[in-house]
Amino acid sequence: MKLSDLEQGKSVTITKTDCDDELKQRFYSFGIIKGAILEIEKISFSKNTIVLVIDDTSIALRLSEAKYIEVE
Repeated sequence: MKLSDLEQGKSVTITKTDCDDELKQRFYSFGIIKGAILEIEKISFSKNTIVLVIDDTSIALRLSEAKYIEVE
């Protein structure tokens, strides 16, 4: 399942990031790595941005970026 498909309030574990190295490095700098547990805190009204919480840190991502993150 893709991160972009989830609803607000869901808690999931990252299983894979399937993107180019530049975006993968950006994800890594935010702690978005395989095995990390995250929660979707908010989804923007326009549904183009989501706010994630990983280890007590809030991170905003575009939904177009979230489609590269697989979760379970």
